Parts: sequence; C-alpha cells; structure tokens
Amino acid sequence: MTSPTIVWLRRDLRLQDQAAFAAAAASGNPVIPVYVLDDETPKHRRMGAASLWWLHHSLERLDAQLQAMGSRLILRRGKCDAALAAIRRETGARVVHALHHYEPWWRLAERAVGKALDLRLHHGNFLLPPGTVTTGAGQPYKIYTPFWRASLQQLPPPPPQPAPETLPAPEFWPASDTLADWQLLPKTPDWAGGMRDTWTPGGAGAAQRIEAFVGRARRYDEQRNLPSCSGTSMLSPHLHFGEVSPATVWHAVADAGGSVDVFLSELGWRDYAQNLILQCPDYAARNGRAAFDALPWRDAPEELAAWQQGRTGYPIVDAGMRQLWHTGWMHNRVRMIAASFLIKHLLIDWRAGEQWFWDTLVDADYGANATNWQWVAGSGLDANMFVRIMAPLSQSAKFDAATYIREWVPELRHLDDADIHDPQRPPRGYPAKIIDHGQARARALAAHGAMKAQA
Repeated sequence: MTSPTIVWLRRDLRLQDQAAFAAAAASGNPVIPVYVLDDETPKHRRMGAASLWWLHHSLERLDAQLQAMGSRLILRRGKCDAALAAIRRETGARVVHALHHYEPWWRLAERAVGKALDLRLHHGNFLLPPGTVTTGAGQPYKIYTPFWRASLQQLPPPPPQPAPETLPAPEFWPASDTLADWQLLPKTPDWAGGMRDTWTPGGAGAAQRIEAFVGRARRYDEQRNLPSCSGTSMLSPHLHFGEVSPATVWHAVADAGGSVDVFLSELGWRDYAQNLILQCPDYAARNGRAAFDALPWRDAPEELAAWQQGRTGYPIVDAGMRQLWHTGWMHNRVRMIAASFLIKHLLIDWRAGEQWFWDTLVDADYGANATNWQWVAGSGLDANMFVRIMAPLSQSAKFDAATYIREWVPELRHLDDADIHDPQRPPRGYPAKIIDHGQARARALAAHGAMKAQA
C-alpha cells in the first residue's frame, strides 16, 4: 500500500486555492486531512471564546465539504507534533503538507512537526509570502507605506486555483475526536445568538460576503468610515480562518473601479502586520517604541469594565463595544474610536484592550490586532502620534453614526440626530460620561509629557 499523506490544517480551512491540499492531491497518495486543536503550544495565546465559536462551525462545514468528496476531517486535541506523530504510527503516513503560519507559536510547532515527519510547507495565506518584501538592502520594512509600494511591484497575486476534484481516501481512517466533545460552543449562558444572526462561517459564507461586497467595492473609500452604512466587506473572519484566500478576494473585486484600490491596500495592511510579527514575535506584549515603556498608565479596573461593557457615557464608544459583545465584530472606524478612548481618555494600557479584543473578536488575528492597537497608541513601529487624540463626540457626528447608535444603544433611540451623539441630559438607564473629554485630553497630554521627560 502507498502510505497516505497528511494535510495539516490550522487557519487555512478551505479547499479552493489551498496549496497544501493541491500538493497532497497531486501526489496521488491517499490524503488524510487533520485539524489539531492545540492549546498547549500557544499557551496564553490560545483562541478566545468568540474565535472558538467560529472554529466549531468552520470545521463542521469543511468536514461536510470533504465528506461530499468521499473524504473526511480527522480531529485530534493536544500538541501538534505529538498528534501528527501518533497519526503517522497509526497509518504509516510520513509526509505532511501544510501552509506557512507566522505567529510565534505556530513557527515553534512547525519546527517540532518537522523533526517528527517530512513537513512540506506552502504559501497561500497572504498576498505575498511574509518576509519576501524587502528594501533594496534586503531588509524588512517597518513602515507600511513603503512596504505597500514595494508589494505592488509584485502584485497582483496569481489567480486562485480550483479545489482538487478528488482526494483519494486511505484504506482505513485513523480515529477522530468528535467536534461536539470539544465543547467549543457556549451553553450556560448561550451568548452566541447575535453571532448566529450575523455570520455564516465557512467557505459558502465567505462566498456570500464577497458577492455582496463586489457591488459596493468601488465606493469603499467613501463608505468604509460610516458605521451606519454597510460599506465594509466583513470578510475579516473568513480571511482570518482561511476560509477564502486573499488572492481569491483580490481577483473578485480588483476590477470594481472607483476606490477599490483603498480596499486592496487594506488587504496589504494584513500582509504588513504579518511582516511585523515576523520581525517582532512579541509585538502584542511589547511596545514597538521603547520610550512608551515609561508612559504612566492608570490601573483602573472599574473604568476598564465600563469600557468593556459599553457604559462609558460616550454613545459611539458604547455602541461599538456592545456590537462587539453581541456579534464578535466591530466596525473598523469605531474600533479606532473605541481603542483611542481606552488608551487616551482612560489612560489604560493598550495591552488591556488588545487582550479584550483577542477574546471577543471572531477575527482576532495576532498580527493585525497587535499592529492596530499599537498604531492607535502611538507605540508602534508605524503609528499615529499619541498627541493626536480622537474626539469621540465629533467623530460620531462627522461619520453620521446616529443610526448605528440607535441600533446598539437602545436607551438613546428616541433622540434625534442632533442630540444622539452627545446627550446633554442622558436618559434614565444611560450612564453619564465617565470623564470629560477636555479633562481626559489634558491628562493624556500630561502623561505623554512625563514620558518624554524620561527619554
């Protein structure tokens, strides 16, 4: 018997434009698709609750696709190298195909698996392989704009490849865990109702999102900052879990015209974030600029909780935090406003916000999450200046967030557009402002001045 080939899956849960599946199918050997739920290697970076909800449904739908082809998905729990080595002993499989991953724990896992089996890694989770876009001197870029200019010289990506027509099955299948036994879904309480109403995880859900976005892509730049308008693609969780490749998204929308280039540059920001964590594996825990180590953050657990629960007294911030809790996602402009509020109005360390987003976002991506938080904080290698402090009340009016606020802050639904951004007399049940904007701004600037004095 020809020994079977393993396809090791992580955040690449698709059949189309998936180089590991393509290589395994091309070998002619029986193929065993395997997903290992490894909580040990990531340690404190194991997936958050919202991501686990998404993972359950994504695995369920990928398994259904595989079974329609006469294949199936094998589930194991534990360290990846040990789980895959066990499957080797059970089946005689020696070769493992997988896509490159760049989070520090996945790089450790790849080294461990490579010692136990013949691991063959392929590219495909990004527009361009992280680490390959470099300066003329061969150095990695730290600033986004020159990184993206250099990336455009190598783009567009190759057209996406179709899914394999067949995946030969092994003579016998190794044992598999049952997805339900992993208990990835919430039960008591079941807080996932809003996510079920909002999302369809899996490849079919990704295809629906792309189809819906193609008609809007040409107006992306004018609509993406409007929380009350469905101007964003909402593809981020599908891209994060690899249910669709970035090349597939690129080629679906690239000819839309208008401001679609702005959207394509957002796909480029995703690549940029991976390049940063390749250079700085601890970027989610360490300031990109060492001077920020001296910034006097406040220890304010009650204010952190108020921010997390959407009861700061700032309607646009509260709407965003409630949308996040209900759906596992937040509008991109509101993410910036909410992050800036935590960092600069409350003067709470950006890492507290990054950790909250890690647990509550369905698109919680290590590179993008860390890069975005450090950009807002001013502490990143490429970042907004700390002294540029967003005014959430004027931002709310500027970006016409009235309808958005009414959806997520029902206490304010009765207010008209003139009052809803900054209620002068908050109705019963809605909190007063946790801090005055002017006072918060002055405190933040003073903290930044104290930091600079220590430089």
